[in-house]
Amino acid sequence: MKVAFGMDDDLHLCAGHYGDSRFFLIYEVSGGEARFLEKRVNNAADMEEMEHGDPRKFRAVLSQLDDVDALAAYRMGPNFVRIRDTTEKKVFFTRTRDLEEALKRVIEEIGN
Repeated sequence: MKVAFGMDDDLHLCAGHYGDSRFFLIYEVSGGEARFLEKRVNNAADMEEMEHGDPRKFRAVLSQLDDVDALAAYRMGPNFVRIRDTTEKKVFFTRTRDLEEALKRVIEEIGN
């Protein structure tokens, strides 16, 4: 399963909304392990929103991550809920900003 982690820097998940992540770290999670695949700049991060949780930003983020199976974020925002409710993508709320801990939690969740 390919999982995209929304990041502020190389070690910390984004403290804000998923769509505000500076970039995404993409991992392949399988067999109790995570293998780094790529770092992808978030082209929607600086998009001006008409309203909080703007659906246009939702679509812009999804278009960049159409090839991933799951999204992982520190916290839940309105567009993250839309992704969960209107797409086939899985979502993970890590409740930690630490990437290593977030990876462990996602690996554990996928194993269940």
